[in-house]
Amino acid sequence: MRFQNTLEFAKKLDASDALAPYRNEFHYPQVNGKDVIYFTGNSLGLQPKRTQKFVDEVMKDWRELAVEGHFYAEKPWWDYHERLANGLGKVVGAKPKEVSVMNTLTVNLHLLMVSFYRPNEKRYKIICEEKAFPSDQYMLQSQTRFHGFDPKEALVEVKKRDGEHTWRTEDIIAKINEVGDELALVLMGGVNYYNGQVLDMEAITKAGKKVGAYVGWDLAHAVGNVKLNLHDWGADFAAWCSYKYMNSGPGNASGIYVHESYLDRDDIPRFEGWWGTKKETRFLMQSEFDPIETADAWQLSNPPILSIAPYLASLELFDEVGMDALIEKQKTIVSYLEFVLQEIDKEVDSTFEIITPAARGCQLSVLLHGEGKSIFDYLMKNGVITDWREPNVIRLAPAPLYCSYEDMYHFGQILKKGIQTT
Repeated sequence: MRFQNTLEFAKKLDASDALAPYRNEFHYPQVNGKDVIYFTGNSLGLQPKRTQKFVDEVMKDWRELAVEGHFYAEKPWWDYHERLANGLGKVVGAKPKEVSVMNTLTVNLHLLMVSFYRPNEKRYKIICEEKAFPSDQYMLQSQTRFHGFDPKEALVEVKKRDGEHTWRTEDIIAKINEVGDELALVLMGGVNYYNGQVLDMEAITKAGKKVGAYVGWDLAHAVGNVKLNLHDWGADFAAWCSYKYMNSGPGNASGIYVHESYLDRDDIPRFEGWWGTKKETRFLMQSEFDPIETADAWQLSNPPILSIAPYLASLELFDEVGMDALIEKQKTIVSYLEFVLQEIDKEVDSTFEIITPAARGCQLSVLLHGEGKSIFDYLMKNGVITDWREPNVIRLAPAPLYCSYEDMYHFGQILKKGIQTT
């Protein structure tokens, strides 16, 4: 397709977009009396309009049934989280029994490492990417210290080559092979938060497993964004937040994946709690833990229903649309955004560089050479909600459920004016 940086062309793309009606399913903030152009779905997704109904249902049941809502609500609370399993399985490429919803992302990664980071004197090292998201760095450092190791020795960071903005798969695999039988765990971000690169999760998982290590993924920026096949790839575990591309609301509940080969086994260590026991025996108040045969066995306490309700609302949208249709639009709208950026760059003779590679999801990270944060401030004041990362990167994430091609065109015009006037 030959793109054109014109309003007419953008409107034609919107007219032929099968997902265009879903734009009306969301609430938009306003700036200067107009709906914003929203590029921060990689940080917090917009609120689906149907979310209110799902939350109101819970509030009504709580008001009218009180404790009896656990069993007699229209969607009983005691198994409310199970309603998310089928939808989440489709989104992450897993069997429903391999996924669960609980806690928040870093909490879940810590809990999963109880099961999948079991170092000994020889095999104790963890491979992660250079400059992983800070929460992952803190989590990994504290885990290695907890087990009595020096993070400087136990953590092995895969670096980008000098002068390059992205990781090469061959370098990651080479590092896995180099660490070899000292490697206990590979734990990386499936989509890098800073440059938007989608790592070759299938190849990296295969390489890690080949040397005898466990392989897990932080999918915070991947779930609802890129095609995932966790079960078929053979990943051991994964965790993700739900408030970015999944639009479940600020700080909302996290999802986990545990490969079926670890389910219903009594030789897998984990921290255990009441809600991980079988439903049939949970209320017998037994002193011995009786694990559910699914990933729910990793749950500790009864789930926060008021948090999960918005997640279920969003998953309903994802189920209606399907990941294949989302990714098809994602590829086109991100390519069009890239084209618009390149055209504006020519028109204003500026110097900015897209550092996101072709292996990408919704995000383009734009490195501003010679431009300061004034461009970001100008965009925000003029109705473009985007994200600034030090020292000089603007992240743009046109989520396909609620961003339009016309948004991409208007963004380009606002950006051009901002460069010319700041």
